[in-house]
Amino acid sequence: MARNAAELMQLSADLEGAGILLELLTGPLTGVYDPNGMGSMLFAVLAVAAQLDRNYIREKTLEGQQAAARKGNHGGRPKVIDDDMLTFAVALKDKGTPVPEIAKKLVIKTGKNAGEHPSVASVYRALADAEEAAALAAAGDGLPLRPKPARVLQPSNPPTPEEIDLRERLVAQRAQLTAADEG
Repeated sequence: MARNAAELMQLSADLEGAGILLELLTGPLTGVYDPNGMGSMLFAVLAVAAQLDRNYIREKTLEGQQAAARKGNHGGRPKVIDDDMLTFAVALKDKGTPVPEIAKKLVIKTGKNAGEHPSVASVYRALADAEEAAALAAAGDGLPLRPKPARVLQPSNPPTPEEIDLRERLVAQRAQLTAADEG
């Protein structure tokens, strides 16, 4: 009947002021309750139960959010522009390419829009976030806001397929930038 105890008690007072009786149609407490007598006690019990239930739901929700955050999931929609695309977009912007053309050169890799180009607004937003992060890093201790994990490659520890794929994509992007500058 209400989201918390205070709201339920206000509803009870409003019903009492209007002379409305509470009638429970099913369950073990079936019957009509006068808001002045046993009905007020029933409303108080329901108010406490509602508040306890709401507090329990809130606690479990926060626990779930904290567990997800520990796993690296912070909620919200996934980013359309990944780090590789952002690096490429920043390089193109630094070379003077207009943002609408940058958006046409980027391709979304995952999600329901995979294979499509990001919107111009998404590119503007990502570039603004990158500029802000660069400004904060320059003003701070010089460390990036999100350090990238790194590992030392040794002959006994060859690169993973993901690392090989990333290297190939970066080389291809560099070739695209060079071709765009020459053309």
